[in-house]
Amino acid sequence: MYHFFVSEEQINGENAYIEGGDVNHIVNVLRMKPGEELLISVKGDWDYLCKIVDIETDRVNLKVLESMEQRELPVNITLLQGIPKSDKLEMIIQKAVELGVSEIIPVKTKRVVVKIDEKKADTKVNRWNAIAESAAKQSKRSIIPKVSGPMSIDNALEIVKDFGVKLIPYENADGIDKTRKILDSMDKTKDIAVFIGPEGGFEEAEVERIKNSGFEVITLGKRILRTETAGLALLSNIMIRLEDE
Repeated sequence: MYHFFVSEEQINGENAYIEGGDVNHIVNVLRMKPGEELLISVKGDWDYLCKIVDIETDRVNLKVLESMEQRELPVNITLLQGIPKSDKLEMIIQKAVELGVSEIIPVKTKRVVVKIDEKKADTKVNRWNAIAESAAKQSKRSIIPKVSGPMSIDNALEIVKDFGVKLIPYENADGIDKTRKILDSMDKTKDIAVFIGPEGGFEEAEVERIKNSGFEVITLGKRILRTETAGLALLSNIMIRLEDE
């Protein structure tokens, strides 16, 4: 079933509507007709099953059939991602949204090889957020996770300073039992931050700085995982443990 996001003003009791670019998508791409059903989400509040009543030039009018509790995880998960090559970052954003993250922060670490032109930064961020929105619709998320602009390690650490669980996988760490214990004992009321290094990994000094800010250094096993694999592996494990019945 197709899924769209609307603002609070676009729903009133049993009546709702969709406007903007989604109208063209519904009419000309999906070729939906009156009587067909779709899902809408309202700013992280509720999800609604709706039926198309009629289609105007600039809006699709809906009737609300049913309200449903949202399918979000019980806590926010923020992914701090050392910036890889652009195609890899786009894939990471897409898959991380599917796995339940609330926010993705691209981070400029020492070994990041990608240089983002400041003049093109806004265009990049807009594209990243469009990818997040598309993934949120596809995976039937109740929110659209935010992708921020690239920032320094210190600025990223400041954003997650009050999070209750903070994890950094590192290839020089050992003790998979420690990783299992941390994941198995996660508090479902505390927000989670995951910090993943770029393609070249972290420098030891960076790991120490991140560790001193409250992150637990963990291992994901004996094999060295690529940056696009490590975050998704950890997020998958977190999602499974947090998912409500």
